[in-house]
Amino acid sequence: MSVPTFETDRLLLKSPGLEDIPAYTKHFVDYEVIQYLSHLVPWPYPENGVEQHLKNTVLPNQGKDRWAWGIFLKDHPEELIGTVDLWRAGKPEHRGFWLGKQFWGNGYMTEAVAPITAYAFNALGFKKLVFANAVGNIGSRRVKEKWGCTRMGETPAQFVDPKFTTQELWELTKENWMNA
Repeated sequence: MSVPTFETDRLLLKSPGLEDIPAYTKHFVDYEVIQYLSHLVPWPYPENGVEQHLKNTVLPNQGKDRWAWGIFLKDHPEELIGTVDLWRAGKPEHRGFWLGKQFWGNGYMTEAVAPITAYAFNALGFKKLVFANAVGNIGSRRVKEKWGCTRMGETPAQFVDPKFTTQELWELTKENWMNA
């Protein structure tokens, strides 16, 4: 199954490719972006880390048990500014995302997750989605709140920045999504 392309008012969401490595690296390899991610993301980030991630993790599994979209501004469709990932098997979460720091605070991620969440429920048959974020990652939390997610609690977790030791878990059912 291929990964569909989506358009929103301001964004183009499409499968990232090897041609996106320079922009992906430019916006992702930034401690302020990476600090909130799982401790499994290495820091300092390897010089060829984005290329290896795309070649070994994203592209071989694209449309099978995971789906990844690059986020592009419609007025700059050649420059990837972030990604949204969706996984069939929750660990415990089913979705992760990041956005380049210079694009924070514009509502881009709230806009980007809308068609992807609809796709998860309507095309892929998810009944509910579980999301997680580091306690203290206010931007990520606000995206979940805006889409009607229910906060389920907190659990211990490890992140790139060791000062974050707890994650919030959120749930979104298809019914709540439809009513948001």
